[in-house]
This record gives sequence, C-alpha cells and structure tokens, in this order.
Amino acid sequence: MALAMSTFRGSRELIGTLLTDSIQSIRQKQKNSKQKSEEKRHPNFLGDKQILPYSDPPRVEDVDLLYQFFDRSSKLVVLTGAGISTESGIPDYRSPNGAYSTGFKPITHQQFMRSARARRRYWARSYAGWRRFTAAQPGTGHIAVASLEKASRINFMITQNVDRLHHRAGSNPLELHGTVYIVACTDCGFSLPRNSFQDQVKALNPKWAEAIESLDYDSRSDKSFGMKQRPDGDIEIDEKFWEEEFYIPNCERCNGILKPDVVFFGDNVPKDRANRAMEAVKGCDAFLVLGSSLMTMSAFRLVRAAHEAGAATAIVNVGVTRADDFIPLKINARIGEILSRVLGIGSLSVPFA
Repeated sequence: MALAMSTFRGSRELIGTLLTDSIQSIRQKQKNSKQKSEEKRHPNFLGDKQILPYSDPPRVEDVDLLYQFFDRSSKLVVLTGAGISTESGIPDYRSPNGAYSTGFKPITHQQFMRSARARRRYWARSYAGWRRFTAAQPGTGHIAVASLEKASRINFMITQNVDRLHHRAGSNPLELHGTVYIVACTDCGFSLPRNSFQDQVKALNPKWAEAIESLDYDSRSDKSFGMKQRPDGDIEIDEKFWEEEFYIPNCERCNGILKPDVVFFGDNVPKDRANRAMEAVKGCDAFLVLGSSLMTMSAFRLVRAAHEAGAATAIVNVGVTRADDFIPLKINARIGEILSRVLGIGSLSVPFA
C-alpha cells in the first residue's frame, strides 16, 4: 500500500507539473484569443454566470475519496459530459440553469431530415451562434483531464460533448455523439470542416450574414433581440432572420442534405463507435463519470456495463444522475474545482485567465 501511495504521489507531482505547464499554455492562447476577439468586437462568452450551476466547494473527504479512486485504478476509463463544459461558458440541457429550464427543445433527427423549414431554422441559428460557440476556451477540468492522460492515469476517454474543448486542451477522446466541427452529407457521407460550411452559407446569404454578424450577442442588450446561446452551438433568434430568403448549401458531390456530424436526439450512435466505447468499458478496472447526468441511454449503458462487469465506478456531477442508485461513489462538485484539488494545484480552482 505504501508503495502504491508513493507511486501515485510521484504521478501526482508529474501531473502537477503537466497541469501547470498546460494551464500556462492555455492562458497564453486565451490571452491571444481575447486580444483578437476584442479587435473583432466579439462578445464576452463567459459573461453569463447563470450558465454555471451552483455547487458548494468540494469537501475534503470527497477530494480524498477521488484521490483514492485514481490511486487504485490501473485501467481507468473516463466519460465526460456537458458539466465539464459549463465551466467554459457552454450551457447544458438538464442542470437548474440549463436550456431545458427555459422551455427549450432541441431539434430531433426526424425533424431535421423531413423538414426544409426545420433545417433552415437550425442552420440559421447555428451560423449565428458559431463564432460565440468557438470563442469558448478549455476550462480547468479539460486541462486537468488532459494532464492525467499525459501522465498515463487515464487509459481511455469518451466524451458526450460536441464542442472539441477536450481536443484544444490536448486530449483525443472518442466523441460518442460526434462533433459540430464537421458537416456531413446524409446521403453519400461526404464531409467538410465546419468553417468551410460557414463560408458557403455566407456566400449564399451575404447580406443576411452581414446583418447577423453585426448583432450584439449580449443577451442583456436591447440590440440582441433576446438571443441566447444553446448547448449545441446555435443561438435563439427571431424567425424573421431565417424564415425567408435564407439558403443553405447542399452536398457538393450528390446534392444531398448536409447535417452536422452530431447524433441528434432521436438518432442512434453509429454502431462501430458504440462498440468501441463498450469494448473499452468491458476491459477497464475503473470507470469515472465527469459532468454527466447520464440521461441519454448511450451514456447510461456504459456506466451500467462497467458496474455489472465489476469495475470500480464513480460519478462527479452537480445534481442527480440516472445511475445514482447503484454507483458506490457519487460526488457533487464542479469538475475543475475538485480535479485541481486532487492534483494539488491551486486552492479552489485555477483561474481561466
């Protein structure tokens, strides 16, 4: 036991160094990004504090329990959800301040595929929200997870998030629900980067794009028309901005319908991706959920499988989850705050900038 604790302490010192270096690197990128944003008059993405659900600071005993969880695992699989990205200013769906609390209903796969009007509405809102969505920076939680990976404390990582903040922090997770950074044809499978699609939308709708980009994105401003950022990257805007004379590109190869490479509600995770996630889960000795309520079956079945296979299981999340009744270790805390304490970095959390 003494040897194991000594080994993990050594790993923690290494992780601490990696985390410190990562934070400094991210801070410099954020500083540069902030300067560019100010030059372009971009909004303050993190201005709305209501996005982040309230949570008391992590308890000392919870920090110790999570520390021990890492210490005892040798093949750890981590699943992250929206709760890790709310700390970067991206709203979630199910927390007390989430999108569902305002009556928002995300588009379903069936609605997107059968209705040209629904597609116009989706892409207009998504175009409008794109620059604000991509202005978000990796938070302390993303950086800590990436540092744990570099120190070989995480064997495999899965994320439900589509925002690629993990990638920007240095991770390379399996994206269970896809990503908004890729647009794909639903007919032939051709794909293109999201920025290229944004350029195509702008070329088809130059006056509309200019008008949208000139709007004030601060929801407290009278100029904003009540716009609100949504979890999947779009913006709540009045239908007069997309109902008429708004055109969306079709696939350049087959003229098919283009859709973000995301698993919408009502759709299924691709079989090969689901199988890869399940294979990792069945081979692990520990499974940790960070920032997910596990309300989607694609995520819930993974933690259930890990538990049934005898792996140690734990959840860190603000609020209830679907697996609370059978998971032995449940900690109510923000991801960045508790991970930074587990790694011995900072006091409550590492500042974003």
